[in-house]
Amino acid sequence: MIDLHCHTHISDNSYTIEEVIQLAKEHGVEHLAITDHDTTKGLPSAILYGAENGVNIIPGIEISAFDFSRGTRAHILGYYVTPGHSAISQLCDPLIKQRHEASYQMVERIIEAGYNITWLGVSQYATGGTGVYKQHIMHALLDAGYTATIYGDLYKKLFARGDQDKGIPTGIAYTSITYIDMFDAVKAITEAGGVPVLAHPGQMHNFPAISDLVDAGLQGIEVWHPSHDTATEQRAKDAAAEFNLIQTGGSDFHGFYTDSQSHLGSKSPGIQNLEALRNRAFGKA
Repeated sequence: MIDLHCHTHISDNSYTIEEVIQLAKEHGVEHLAITDHDTTKGLPSAILYGAENGVNIIPGIEISAFDFSRGTRAHILGYYVTPGHSAISQLCDPLIKQRHEASYQMVERIIEAGYNITWLGVSQYATGGTGVYKQHIMHALLDAGYTATIYGDLYKKLFARGDQDKGIPTGIAYTSITYIDMFDAVKAITEAGGVPVLAHPGQMHNFPAISDLVDAGLQGIEVWHPSHDTATEQRAKDAAAEFNLIQTGGSDFHGFYTDSQSHLGSKSPGIQNLEALRNRAFGKA
């Protein structure tokens, strides 16, 4: 079984690298891509631990990007990237810092709103990672008894982006950050020796951007994802055929922070698509 989209505690999964790999092994996943957000920090240890436990780790990343011409977010996956490559660190490190600082501001606003949590307490959930995410804040609020779920009414109340046209109020702790230009993300992954792939385009409404991304060097599209229904999968397959893109898929596993029922290996793209990815990565196609 194959899973080409998975996170660890290095970014926003509740489980450590070791726990994720053990779960993968239990679920029969033989090939697992670690695609933490905006960092390759955990890849060297993941590769070693995977080898020790019979799980082939594909070094990856998921860059939090933005389509500035269309005003939509866009996540760009990278496969077989070189861990620690300067093209990625120079692009992504400022975003990591900005996200962590924004999380601090959000926690301060939540405290001011009367919730009994602390920055130190929240930070403990992110120990060993690259910084605090909203999921860590929600974990602290859950443990403090303010909610029974990570996602739900409280999450929306605190973090909603807001939409006046749809009558959605802005969350009381909402803090914006500036994401990476999607074209820069594609370029950095390529420079780091990786294969850039558009993640869950149905969820992010990125289908109109595919042609432009291909011109910039995009090599693949994520077909199988928990947020994609059958029709969206077919639309992604059609785009793959039109633009000669490889097809990938994965569970987008976040452990306790997963916002779907997806488990490791549940969106396997199959061995043929893994071979196509390998061939594209190593110059055979």
